[in-house]
Amino acid sequence: MTPSSPSLPQDAPDDRPIVGWLWQRYLKKRWVWIAVAVTFMAIEGSMLGALSYIVQPMFDDVFVAGDKDAIGWVAAAVAAIFVIRAVAAFCHRVIMQAVGQHVSAQMQREMVGHLITLDSAYFQTTPPGTLIERVRGDTLVASTIWATVLAAAGRDVVSLIALFTVAISVDWLWTLIAVAGAPLLIGPVLFFQRFVRRTTARARGAAGVLSTRLDEIFHGMNTIKLNTAEARERGRFETAIRSFLRLEVQSRAGQAAIPALTDFVAALGFFGVLTFGGLQIIEGDKTVGEFMSFFTAMGLLFEPLRRVANISGVWQAARASFERIRSIFDIEPSITSPAKPAAAPEKPEDADIVLDDVVVRYGDEPALDGLTLTAKAGQMTALVGTSGAGKSTVFNTLTRLVDPTTGEVRIGGVPARDMALPDLRSLFAVVTQDAPMFDESLRDNIVLSLEGVTEEALSEAIEAAALTEFIASLPQGLDTLAGPRGSNLSGGQRQRVAIARALLRNAPILLLDEATSALDAESEIRVQTALERLSATRTTLVIAHRLSTIRAADQIAVLDKGRLVDSGTHEDLMAKEGLYSKLHGLQFQGAS
Repeated sequence: MTPSSPSLPQDAPDDRPIVGWLWQRYLKKRWVWIAVAVTFMAIEGSMLGALSYIVQPMFDDVFVAGDKDAIGWVAAAVAAIFVIRAVAAFCHRVIMQAVGQHVSAQMQREMVGHLITLDSAYFQTTPPGTLIERVRGDTLVASTIWATVLAAAGRDVVSLIALFTVAISVDWLWTLIAVAGAPLLIGPVLFFQRFVRRTTARARGAAGVLSTRLDEIFHGMNTIKLNTAEARERGRFETAIRSFLRLEVQSRAGQAAIPALTDFVAALGFFGVLTFGGLQIIEGDKTVGEFMSFFTAMGLLFEPLRRVANISGVWQAARASFERIRSIFDIEPSITSPAKPAAAPEKPEDADIVLDDVVVRYGDEPALDGLTLTAKAGQMTALVGTSGAGKSTVFNTLTRLVDPTTGEVRIGGVPARDMALPDLRSLFAVVTQDAPMFDESLRDNIVLSLEGVTEEALSEAIEAAALTEFIASLPQGLDTLAGPRGSNLSGGQRQRVAIARALLRNAPILLLDEATSALDAESEIRVQTALERLSATRTTLVIAHRLSTIRAADQIAVLDKGRLVDSGTHEDLMAKEGLYSKLHGLQFQGAS
């Protein structure tokens, strides 16, 4: 269950025009490139007009008047029209594909940057796959909406067959001359096919890296927040997306080159047919009607390859994705830094913690119900209770992963709400049972967002967490990948990496959620000793499931249904024969 968050709509309706939103946010600053592309589009479109215009001198000067001198310049003009058309089409396609890819990349960067700022409750109610599809799938529309698409495949195939039939029925030799340049396409087409296949495969690989990075970000959101690694993850994502962007644009350029090559073949074919066929008509071997029939068929033959899908249908499909994207930006976090943040405690001895009549609700049910608790600086406070007593909610409230409905949390006398989020979370080092890992090297998993970490400090943390022998046994040492979710590590190894991370963080407050639960007996003793040494000068809160591990705690707080029902040392609570004594007895009986 998660705290209710009315400020986090999933798909809030928005009446702003989507075209205006797209223009202002993504297209306006690229208007120069768009204008250049539109110019090339106009040039390409005008070539059809030029082609129809050249038909007049072709008939009047060549076919009717019989001017042999006009054959050369008319044929050259027709060839030039197709060459210009090919160049213009190639240029505007590449430009618009690049614009689309850059817009898509910007959308993804902004969405990830925005999503990282949202409350943890949003990620507990929104599946990671949905978010990945929003960030990757929906934004890809931005890269395709500007591109041309073929009309219905069946109609184009029929059109090609019919046009070829007409051309061959008029004159098979003219048809052969028209396609004589086709063999010249084999080499370039094979080259571009290999180029497209290679760059597309690399782009898909880069896309896989992006998806993995997104998956890691969304699954490790709390770890990122608690270690103030938002900027680090944002930077890593931007590095990955730059690599993908470069490969994707190269792939789209190769795809645009292949249809452009057909226009070069058309230029050669029409030059040959006009030169050879024009002489035949002048000599009376062919009629003008036959030639026009052939010319029209061959002219239209290339058009089905360039036909675009109905723009209205494409836009409606694209608009749905754009509105889904915009709905993400309409979501605002409720847990934010104040406009004028207060200074966080700087010394460990000042890091005492007070929860004053704190209420946290999950829907209608309170997880913390008026909890008042003090954890003194430099002491260990253990939280015990049955499942659902509110122990984990205390941790989440202290770090502002959730905010109290009522009541106040103070650290060193400063309300937690008054501190900047990075300053607040830098006060905590957290080790949880699940020990979340990223699919990165062990070094990266331990260091995370910390800067200026020395090898000596890293080695000390690794030694204290009983990781030295394990890392030494790995061929790549600290550069060994942990695997997705730390799948290359055992549960105990993952927990020791998380402990090393907390030790290296050296924060004034330790939050330990059964930090040694997955360790073997020998490692547990070594790590427990390190944690005790570290917690001696720090404020430590421990969620204890095994009561035998907290006998030495300065204070044991017993929670039940979100309330503090008892507190004291182990001996005091055992003497009272209350809830703690019952829990201890049940565990002792279970162990026996």
